[in-house]
Amino acid sequence: MQLEQPHYDYFPKKNAKLILAPFSGGQGKSGVEDGPKYLLRAGLKEQIENLGWSIEIDDPLKDTNYEERKINDKNDTFEMCKRPKIVGEACEKIYKSCKSAALDGFLPITIGGDHSIGMGTVAGSFAKYPDAGLLWIDAHADINTPLTTDSGNLHGCPVAFLMGLDDHSYPPELKWVPKCLSPKKVAYIGLRDIDDGEKKILKENGIAAFSMYHIDRYGINQVIEMALKAIDPEGNTPIHLSYDVDSIDPLYVPATGTPVRGGLTLREGLFVAERVAETGKLIALDIVECNPSLGVNETHVVDTITAGCAVARCALGETIL
Repeated sequence: MQLEQPHYDYFPKKNAKLILAPFSGGQGKSGVEDGPKYLLRAGLKEQIENLGWSIEIDDPLKDTNYEERKINDKNDTFEMCKRPKIVGEACEKIYKSCKSAALDGFLPITIGGDHSIGMGTVAGSFAKYPDAGLLWIDAHADINTPLTTDSGNLHGCPVAFLMGLDDHSYPPELKWVPKCLSPKKVAYIGLRDIDDGEKKILKENGIAAFSMYHIDRYGINQVIEMALKAIDPEGNTPIHLSYDVDSIDPLYVPATGTPVRGGLTLREGLFVAERVAETGKLIALDIVECNPSLGVNETHVVDTITAGCAVARCALGETIL
């Protein structure tokens, strides 16, 4: 069967802005700040341009010293939250960049960096598309609040901040985050490592969450259809795709910060992006958590970076036929 080529309802001229987010402050491991550099070296910009997109690059964290401050500022804490000052500052810069790109008619493609940057990317795209839905592709729910997090790492909290959960507990540096996300406008695919507090939040808020169990039971195609139906019942909602490469099994993507065995196959992971492209509703894309420093060898690094590039290409129109 011949399928129609992907179209982009909101970007008929296929203008996109590649937003660099080299940031590791949302978690303890360093190296993920090099993800954007490695993705660009692998030819990500040129690969997207070959799909017919016109690309501009924005580097909102240029000339900042967040990695140095992460190491040296031992007082950057707020109760359980680690490094809220640099997370708040970096995410606000990313938010302004994504918001400006969206309002100017570009599709924001943000490459990280850890998933704490989702506070900025999602808030930025929702500033233009307040009725948008969010697909969060991840092994982790990232919906801890400052009251439920065990680790204190803020890359495990962005969805909670966007929803405004337990907002009385937020560090002052993160009170700027817009409460723009409704529980009925987010769906997860690929979950397999969820904290007890997160399970409670997901159930109490009726959030559509599809774990690897659901993928095993129903298959990846039906899971995507159920996720799309949950956030977009009428089939006309803009979609922000926030994609953590650790949703894919570490057999295929080993150089990432919090790998969990039993994830998506590479083919399933790419199909998620392809199906979102097919809807025509994509309005923003994040690719996060590529950490070249965690590759045991060069093959691990190459596999992870090429997978990140492939996800982006599939979301932006690459098809097999």
